[in-house]
Amino acid sequence: MIIDSHGHFTTAPPALGKWRQKQIRAYEESGARLSPDALHITDDEIRAAIEQGQLKLQSERGTDLTLFSPGAGKMAHHYGDEHTSLDWSRVSNDLIARVCGLFPERFVGVCQLPQSPGDALPASVAHSVTELERCVEQLGFVGCLLNPDPSDGYYQAPPLTDRVYYPLYEKMVELGVPAMVHVAMSRNPALQGTCAHYLAGDTAAFMQLCEADLFKDFPTLQLILPHGGGAVPYHWGRYRGMMQDRGRPPLEESILPHVSFDTCVYHRRGMELLLDVIPARNVLFASEMIGAVRSVDPETGRRFDDTKYTLDSLDMSDADRQAVYGGNALRVFSRLDGVLKARATAAANVKESGK
Repeated sequence: MIIDSHGHFTTAPPALGKWRQKQIRAYEESGARLSPDALHITDDEIRAAIEQGQLKLQSERGTDLTLFSPGAGKMAHHYGDEHTSLDWSRVSNDLIARVCGLFPERFVGVCQLPQSPGDALPASVAHSVTELERCVEQLGFVGCLLNPDPSDGYYQAPPLTDRVYYPLYEKMVELGVPAMVHVAMSRNPALQGTCAHYLAGDTAAFMQLCEADLFKDFPTLQLILPHGGGAVPYHWGRYRGMMQDRGRPPLEESILPHVSFDTCVYHRRGMELLLDVIPARNVLFASEMIGAVRSVDPETGRRFDDTKYTLDSLDMSDADRQAVYGGNALRVFSRLDGVLKARATAAANVKESGK
């Protein structure tokens, strides 16, 4: 099974964006709350969005399953307060659950967390614990997106290793789910979103992990750095040297047992570098479909985000290829196999009852 570990519902029906605009406007103008019940999206609208978008590309590229989350840039955690973020996260996650219900063989959910910056961060972490539990235990999700910068471009939060996040990590470990460390939009005009803020966030988060002992406190915690880990593979020697200079354990002992990187790298040389530097065991196949770059690369005639085409062209052992394409995802997202088996059993029961 070829598992794309990084997909977003960037093609969600327009009603979702309109609801969000109304929510933000109501809070900013009067502090009012817009009810989630005010959002109306039909199953047919969801089917049309998926069938003409993600499902079409899955079929064209030969991938089987996508771990699917709300649009990352639109998480936009700086708007409103912690209750604004909670309502927005629940609405977004419920929509992902509906996608998974309509296409159970193709999508498994990964949830957005209701984070907030500043003084609201501790309360929002508590809400994140509750929402994560709901999504995993009630909706069948297998992971979450964790924003290292809920101020959206200004880094006004403590590092991810700060104890303010520990209640969330405790719940992740209890549930057996990983987090993909993924920033949202950038409202900082000096930091463009997808090519600056995204990659800077990946890079900054890695160094936060290097400087602390988070994994000593949570020895089974699993995190994923998307977009190939930002600058990390390219500067692996710098990180190794910094850790050595500070008398800290090697990265292979302190970080790699807990951190994976994905293949959202949109050119062959970059993909080669990622797999030359990072062990195959720590690499998850992903495309970010449909994400930051949607055009066709004139050098290949394929879409930039067709990472399967690029990965297929690389020289790898069969064991490494199998691990990157699916085995690693089944290990890191430890609930995934159980969710897939439960769905298969349910489908078989429905088929049997219909005979």
